[in-house]
Parts: sequence; structure tokens; C-alpha cells
Amino acid sequence: MEARELKRAKTLIYVASIAVPLVVAVLLVVPPIQNDAFKILPPIYATINGLTAVLLVAALVLVKQKKIEAHKKVIQVCLVLSLLFLACYVAYHMTSESTSMPDSVSYKPVYLIILLTHILLSIVVIPLVLFTYLFAWQGDFERHKKWTKFTWPIWFYVAVSGVVVFLMISPYYT
Repeated sequence: MEARELKRAKTLIYVASIAVPLVVAVLLVVPPIQNDAFKILPPIYATINGLTAVLLVAALVLVKQKKIEAHKKVIQVCLVLSLLFLACYVAYHMTSESTSMPDSVSYKPVYLIILLTHILLSIVVIPLVLFTYLFAWQGDFERHKKWTKFTWPIWFYVAVSGVVVFLMISPYYT
């Protein structure tokens, strides 16, 4: 990869790492454009998260088995699923009020801890995933391996906790 291409890729990673959390934050303060057609999205994006988690495990198994081409393809599917998740999440929150859990629910403190860690780590994971992927794309596998030790568990946690958060809040969707 040429220096110019590398600089452009890094710039895109920085922009995405800032823009995505900003867009999501804006969705929390801007009133939604009510559209009931999008109310079907939470179980869809929870399923996308679950599939991503399963595929991340598959990617880990494949790389340990030295099936590098299969590993690459599975990771690329995980990236596409993450983009699809983001599109569904943004579409839902542009068109629907956020769902809140009643204070009387006994497991609400646990839910809030999982939700908070999910949100914070979903912000952190964006540049981690993108840089880890960039290093592999460059052929810098030493760096890729080092970053993967942090990226994989965080990405996996975000995917799994997304499903858990959905399951915990889903009885309160209107």
C-alpha cells in the first residue's frame, strides 16, 4: 500500500470513528420521524449481532486452523454485517422513540451496566476493527495479530451484549 493510500485509509478510519458515534448521539436528542414500518428492526439487528458473534468465533477457529482465506472471507462478512447493523439501528432510532425499562424491573441495574459497557465498547471497537483490518490488508500480520488480541474480544462482547440488551429490553417495546 502506497503512503498516500495508507494516509487516506487512516483518515477514513478516523472520520468513521468520530462520525458514527456522533450520528448515534444526535439520534438520542433529535425527535424521531414516527414511522411504524421500522418497528420491526430491533429483532433484526439483534439477530445481525448474534450472527456476527457466531461468525467471529468461526473466524477465530479458521485462523487457528491456518485457513487464512476462509478467515478473511468470514471477517469481511462480519464487517458487512456490522454496517448492516448500523444502518438498521440508525433507521430504527430515526423513526422510533427509544424504549426504556420501568424502574420497577428487578434486573434493571444489570441491564444498565450491560447497556453502558455495550455502548462504550461499541465506540471503542470502531477504530480497533478498522485498524486491525487495515494492518491485515497491508500484509502487516505482526501488527494485525497484536491488535487482534484486543479487538476480537471487544468486538465479540459488543456483538453478544447487543443481543443480551435486546432480549432484556424487548418486553418493553411498544
